[in-house]
Amino acid sequence: MIILSLYKLAVDLGKIFSLSNDTGVYISTVMRHLYLCTLLFIGLPSLATAMSSSLKPPVAKKESHDTMLHGIVRHDDYFWLRQKNTPDVLSYLDAENRYTDAMMKPTEGLQNSLFKELLSHEQEADVTAPYRYQGDYYYSRTEPGKPYEIHCRKQGSPQAPEQVLLDLNELGKNEKFIALADVSDAEWKKFESQPRLYRVSDDGNILAYALDKTGFRVYTLFFKNLRTHEILPDKMNAVDGMVWAKDNKTIFYVTEDNTKRANQVHRHVLGSDPKDDTLIYEEKDERFSINLDRTRDEQFILMTIASHTTSEVRYLSTSTPLGEFKTIASRMQGQEYYVDHRGDNFYIRTNDLGRNFRVVSTPINDSRRSHWRELVSVREDVTIENIDVFKDFYVLLERKGGLEHLRVVKFKDNTSDDIAFSEPAYSLTLDDNETFDTHHYRYQLSSFITPQSVFDYDVNAKAKTLLKQQVVPHYDPSLYVEERVFAPAPDATQIPISIVYKKGIKKDGTAPLLLYGYGAYRLSRPVEFDANRLPLLDRGIVYARAHIRGGGEFGNPWYDQGRMQNKKNTFTDFIASAEYLIQQKYTSSSHLAIEGRSAGGLLMGAVANMRPDLFKVVIAGMPFVDVINTMLDETLPLTVGEFEEWGNPKIKEQYNWMAAYSPYDNVAAHSYPVMLVESSYNDSQVMYFEPAKWVAKLRATKSDKNLLLLKMNMKPASHAGNSGRYDRLHDIAFRYAFLFSNLGMKS
Repeated sequence: MIILSLYKLAVDLGKIFSLSNDTGVYISTVMRHLYLCTLLFIGLPSLATAMSSSLKPPVAKKESHDTMLHGIVRHDDYFWLRQKNTPDVLSYLDAENRYTDAMMKPTEGLQNSLFKELLSHEQEADVTAPYRYQGDYYYSRTEPGKPYEIHCRKQGSPQAPEQVLLDLNELGKNEKFIALADVSDAEWKKFESQPRLYRVSDDGNILAYALDKTGFRVYTLFFKNLRTHEILPDKMNAVDGMVWAKDNKTIFYVTEDNTKRANQVHRHVLGSDPKDDTLIYEEKDERFSINLDRTRDEQFILMTIASHTTSEVRYLSTSTPLGEFKTIASRMQGQEYYVDHRGDNFYIRTNDLGRNFRVVSTPINDSRRSHWRELVSVREDVTIENIDVFKDFYVLLERKGGLEHLRVVKFKDNTSDDIAFSEPAYSLTLDDNETFDTHHYRYQLSSFITPQSVFDYDVNAKAKTLLKQQVVPHYDPSLYVEERVFAPAPDATQIPISIVYKKGIKKDGTAPLLLYGYGAYRLSRPVEFDANRLPLLDRGIVYARAHIRGGGEFGNPWYDQGRMQNKKNTFTDFIASAEYLIQQKYTSSSHLAIEGRSAGGLLMGAVANMRPDLFKVVIAGMPFVDVINTMLDETLPLTVGEFEEWGNPKIKEQYNWMAAYSPYDNVAAHSYPVMLVESSYNDSQVMYFEPAKWVAKLRATKSDKNLLLLKMNMKPASHAGNSGRYDRLHDIAFRYAFLFSNLGMKS
């Protein structure tokens, strides 16, 4: 009787108070939550589940907001959700989170067991393979129970005593979020927000490092004396990259504007007041951002100024920090080039004569395009993704047939050697290769079933040595199968799909399947090992990754076919991939879940509008779904620079492209799959209000009663989520519990 009374009270409160009224939502939810807890306490989980299904989600208020564009009235009832930190916004997001918590309450036991299972596959005490720089050996390690890495070095020898450079566990002891900026690949930097900001001076005495403590990816640059362990008073805010000059006291650093565009380069001398730093360069064109790096031979500082389609490189000798940067070749719209150095020449990877890039060299004393001498020509079926230049050889990272390859070329006789890989699909990552005068080259290799493996390739002996392979407890790779298949798109283009599953799965359409997609920014989604995927595979879920257009799997042409006016191909490729997997009996639509994050969240929103009947479950993380409104607001991070990715809605033709697929604008009154939408309130790349508005509109418009949850991380967290490794495992456990319960799986 007590339980029934509690339930009746909760229902009555829900009637008395409008669910759009915050007080009503709060009291009603509390009483239902109390009832649910009571049921769980007395051991009636089935009744608890039934009760959870009767909970009603929050209803966001509607406030009319009309704008006129191209003669079209754009009506937006949820524009008010952009007003960050206002009581109405905070109250609504809190109501959504409380609703999500209540609906997921019956899965708490499953979440806890999944967390333990995920943790069981992690080597909590681990160390990376050390890399050599300036004669010292650098690495990072983890310790059990500690959420962050400890960054260390050994001076002069791998057997020398350990010196701890930075312990993020100590730095983050009183922080809810902490992230160290450290990305070494300048090409990847164009698309990722983490700059390279972990660098040791040439004499090895000063460490420059940058921390973000909010999740908004605003990094503060610090300097640490590694002999005295003193943190120097020099400090710069909103830094997006830095390099040392040879004098061990002068640095060049990049700062961001209020849209998070890296737009200024400054010079600083340690010990001076940062307020007196010299502004070296400011990029006025809002499509372009700046990256700073040094050539591997440490002779030049490179300032690469790039948009999504065009780049320009300027250089300065590391020995003359008071000198002026010179331009290698002036920018030309639609042409990219990236630079390294050796001897008297610059070595350049450029797409000036073809979208798939070629390699040229040019004298330092006259680097005009007319002096570029071709070393490797453009090929239709091969994309040159990177070139690493060393004293006696260079290494090309090439992509052919959707897969990466390494080719080593010796300067002495121009002979080349391909490094072979045996698996049908894999992920190849360039490792830390900081030493110029060497005959070794390091790379990382993994696949869906092979853990991350670090190899050292001896260029002279043409032999590779496995230095370290990721240790995965309770894992036997022989129990799993990986495949690579191709799905025909509507225009007959063959779309690669990478698949992994546990042996014994029957291809009769009954297996659950999780299909992941991205398809943007020329990023190739790797076929990499992930121990966190094992709980899926071990429960009989097939995991598949569709390499759709808009990514870079087949170079720039593949990218071009999935951006701007061709963006729709990204969505139809994904739908075709799903249909193919169903046709081939890997799964059925009633067992098919899909997932995408960021631009992949846009993909989820678009295909859920286009083919809601095809999917059972949709998981969208940090989804870029309010495309037109966001691209109209040039004060937001990334907007102007992304005109070459999505288009500029102020141009009528380009507006029409986006209006045809923008998930928020195309929400319709039909049935949608079960959906989980995840975001971070402090995300700097996809603002929280995009998923919040999308969920509010879906709730008010869709015709079904299928579960729709919004999980908004209100703690400091970034576009990638929480910073600590254990917090991230809890997030994955939550996601998997949602997936399992909505695919009808018992555990």
